[in-house]
Amino acid sequence: MNLTELNKIATAMVAPGKGILAADESSGTIKKRFDAIGVESTEENRRDYREMLFRAKDAMSQYISGVILYDETIWQNAKDGTPLVKLIEQAGAIPGIKVDEGTQALPMCPGELVTVGLDRLAERLKKYYERGARFAKWRAVIDIGSGIPSMTAISVNAHVLARYAALCQAAQIVPIVEPEVLMDGDHDIERCYEVTSRVLNKTFQELRVQRVALEGMVLKPNMAISGKKCPKQASVEEVAEKTIRLLKACVPAAVPGIAFLSGGQSDEEATAHLNAMHKLGPLPWGLTFSYGRALQAAPQKAWSGKPENVAAGQRAFSHRARMNGLASKGEWQSSLEQKAA
Repeated sequence: MNLTELNKIATAMVAPGKGILAADESSGTIKKRFDAIGVESTEENRRDYREMLFRAKDAMSQYISGVILYDETIWQNAKDGTPLVKLIEQAGAIPGIKVDEGTQALPMCPGELVTVGLDRLAERLKKYYERGARFAKWRAVIDIGSGIPSMTAISVNAHVLARYAALCQAAQIVPIVEPEVLMDGDHDIERCYEVTSRVLNKTFQELRVQRVALEGMVLKPNMAISGKKCPKQASVEEVAEKTIRLLKACVPAAVPGIAFLSGGQSDEEATAHLNAMHKLGPLPWGLTFSYGRALQAAPQKAWSGKPENVAAGQRAFSHRARMNGLASKGEWQSSLEQKAA
């Protein structure tokens, strides 16, 4: 393992003003997104859609540091035969790959899940590296509900995340470690804070046990935020303040950067929260975005599967990428959204 190289890539992934595009939707998830805009989810349509994003020069070269790909996408070529990985590299961004294989029910823990995919991961990482991937992603899912999460679910998922991270570093690939505490319930921000702090502490404990070099990884956590069904939604300022307090308490300064997931927030909420956090600096690590839906909902709608809408889709993507790029430096204002509209 060459830690200097890994650290260089991890640092580039969280460079000021840039963030990571999560374009790693599984076939099932992208079908749902395409259904919503009336587009059939064929391999060709999925390819065309992602090619449109990766060819959005302004967005990709100025505001996107890396792209997380799905297994299907990393092997695809653009319409003109150029590998999609090459399009990403040509734009100056780093190709990455989602390597987990989804979730399964966790035995003896009703309503809780564990992420699978460690079998043969070492072999898969080798092939992904040869194809151009320089970082990977693995998502663990922790739900908040009545009597959950259990310590079992937290421990098992933290252990698996750490094993994945160690395998990545051994393959000279930077691991994005993503322990996501879902915002689906009716819990308040205090409960989210408490659960996320348990999850992060356990995850870093396991990373140390597995000898993962913290300087060669990126953390992708949720924000401390109210559950979607909670009658009292926390303000932007409270989300920012509590999230930063949480991260300072749980995330060692050796980690080069933190790239948030949007986790079901609206486009603008995800941007506003990130921006507000940068007002609370200085911070010990780079702090940016690794958004999927919050970067893609607008371009998907603008594109709607029509070749003549490619330019409109790219403009919508560039706008969201720019807004988040500004937020990742604390320079975003809501008036910039109105101007574009």
